[in-house]
Amino acid sequence: MSLSLDARQRAMLQEMGVTVWAPPPARPLPPPVAAPAQADAEAAIASAAAPTPVLHAQPTPAAPSAPRQPAHAAAPAAPASEPRTAGAAPTGLLLRAPVALYPQADPQAVAPELGAGWLVVLESPTPAEPLAGDSGRLLDNMLRAMRLHRHPRTFVATLNRHAPGLTAEGLEPAAGLQQALQTLRPSLVLVLGLGAARVVLGSREPLGRLRATAHHLPDGTPAVVSYDPAYLLRAPDAKAAAWADLCRALALVRRSTAP
Repeated sequence: MSLSLDARQRAMLQEMGVTVWAPPPARPLPPPVAAPAQADAEAAIASAAAPTPVLHAQPTPAAPSAPRQPAHAAAPAAPASEPRTAGAAPTGLLLRAPVALYPQADPQAVAPELGAGWLVVLESPTPAEPLAGDSGRLLDNMLRAMRLHRHPRTFVATLNRHAPGLTAEGLEPAAGLQQALQTLRPSLVLVLGLGAARVVLGSREPLGRLRATAHHLPDGTPAVVSYDPAYLLRAPDAKAAAWADLCRALALVRRSTAP
């Protein structure tokens, strides 16, 4: 028979001299033996939780370094550049002498509102033949639309790029333009293209601003800027704006010739 006694009851019986037998305390049971699969899983979890050891690779023997140069040793000198040709002109532009585009036109048939003459300045891919090629044909069409093919004093001065050591025909742009203005006395200078505008006007403004207004050269000759034919071939949508520029040039000459 076993008695379920609490601590108070046991103390009372002990005071009464009654010995109460109690079973020895239970020993802790050994941990259960895990199955092989369970043991492998527990081992994997324990290894994952443990910090990964850092493996130190064996040092690779360094290759023998080249002998160090003394700090005061001078670096090898670079090869000298080729000497420039004596008297060679710097790379840039030359302005060719103006040529008449329509010398066969009848001077008696020139409308008075076309003025005394025109000078067209542009950079042409064929400077010796400004009306050649696709851009030359487009230039011819532009001038014919303005009726300038009926004016024997319609001149063109092309900008010609040259390089050092190469022979090129023409003058420096400033001197060539001044000479052309003094010789031809045109009613207006039509400047086609950004490169020509920067040479004639000496301005670094973008083409849009240069097109927005009429200009006057140092001698007082008016000038109008527009797109060059080569650009219009690449961007035909700009032809309407170019025609507006040409009409502005015609209006300037018409006002200057009005009585």
